[in-house]
Amino acid sequence: MFIKKPRFWDSEKISIYSIVLYPFSIIYFFLLIIIKKIKKNEKFGVPIICVGNIYLGGTGKTPLVHEIYNILNSIGKNPAIIKKYYNYIEDEISLLKSKSKVFSEKSRSLAIKKLIENKHDTAIMDDGYQDFSIQKNFSILCFNEKQWIGNGLLLPAGPLRENFNSISKANCIFINGKKNINIEKQINKIKKSNIFYTRYIPKNISSFTKKKIIAFAGIGNPINFFELIKNNKLNLIDHKSFPDHYNFTEKDLKDLILKAKNNDAILLTTEKDYFRINNNFKSSIEKLEIKLEIENRDNFIKLLMENLWK
Repeated sequence: MFIKKPRFWDSEKISIYSIVLYPFSIIYFFLLIIIKKIKKNEKFGVPIICVGNIYLGGTGKTPLVHEIYNILNSIGKNPAIIKKYYNYIEDEISLLKSKSKVFSEKSRSLAIKKLIENKHDTAIMDDGYQDFSIQKNFSILCFNEKQWIGNGLLLPAGPLRENFNSISKANCIFINGKKNINIEKQINKIKKSNIFYTRYIPKNISSFTKKKIIAFAGIGNPINFFELIKNNKLNLIDHKSFPDHYNFTEKDLKDLILKAKNNDAILLTTEKDYFRINNNFKSSIEKLEIKLEIENRDNFIKLLMENLWK
């Protein structure tokens, strides 16, 4: 599923495209209700932490999953990550497996059972907030401060996988970006929530200082990656966006490499995109490695402990 997000999804004003698509959003809404009612809510013998979103893509969900994995290891737990398998997200699965223990199956239920068989004591579910077949013990919703909830409409008229009121199911909210009082007020109108902020810290930024950079990305919100580069005072001279999970063709990569060469620049992409690049081209492309930093990290650990291991 290669999705280049429509601009009207994030428009402050409701566009004509959203109006035309709104009847399909109503159908989608009622389908969600039916699915929720017919799905069996299966309970498991280990705590299940769900890290999900209602905004489609680009909310910092997967980096947060990895950081929670590190946190649980640091407090003496033996966690593993659950990721439902789709062939178009092999980049995310590969990235997670390079840093942590991952169980990926076509059924999250099967993946959790394998986790238990392998003696892990906690499941961190990457995505699955809309999976009503699994009983979660602790649910986290992720947002990006820049895009927030876009135009606030359900798919396909807007970027939301569930109605905004569904944040009431979450134990806490994570916002990637700057503190935003208006967003906090909107959240707290629905439910008084524990709100945490995160930010991306580039780990290998010194490798790219004093160099001209052409960046490209095929992620949920490529603009956020380009802004991260600029905000860290790197010399970004050009950039190119691709759909989320896009498989770069040989022509795509050759064109980008030639453009970088002609401009005496380096090519820079995300870690996730780098996993999708053919090995023959990797020597000509750099990746920006990042770490997710949680503000008030100790408070978050305390909240987890209180809810899961009293």
